[in-house]
Amino acid sequence: MNKTVANGKVISLEYTLKLENGMVVDTNVGAAPLTYTHGADQIVRGVESAVDGMEVGQTKKAVVPPTEGYGDPDPNAFQEVSKEKLPAEIKVGTQLRGKDANGHEIRPIVSEIKEETVLLDFNHPLAGKTLYFDLKVVNIN
Repeated sequence: MNKTVANGKVISLEYTLKLENGMVVDTNVGAAPLTYTHGADQIVRGVESAVDGMEVGQTKKAVVPPTEGYGDPDPNAFQEVSKEKLPAEIKVGTQLRGKDANGHEIRPIVSEIKEETVLLDFNHPLAGKTLYFDLKVVNIN
């Protein structure tokens, strides 16, 4: 009997993530596979749905809409901060790194630079984007 992807099983995946324009955003092909527990909400929901029922060695292309990926951009996820709190060399599009009050890593993107302040976007960089995945199940335990 072939093993199939099902809830509670540990799955190893090889993937390539592209945007609508074909640009590769991320891939682990030729590197260590992504390993997760199926059904435990550890990966993007649309990818988990796509691989459900697949077998080892099987491949699939999956189109993941924002609602099944990183969601739609949240208009409340923007914050204005004083310019003096940020590095002088920042530009629009720069991704910053830091920690929030709870010690969790944050990576806001500079959205706008004003005279005294900078508008930071705390949305995930892939929020609002349709994601195109090439998937291959490498192992099932």
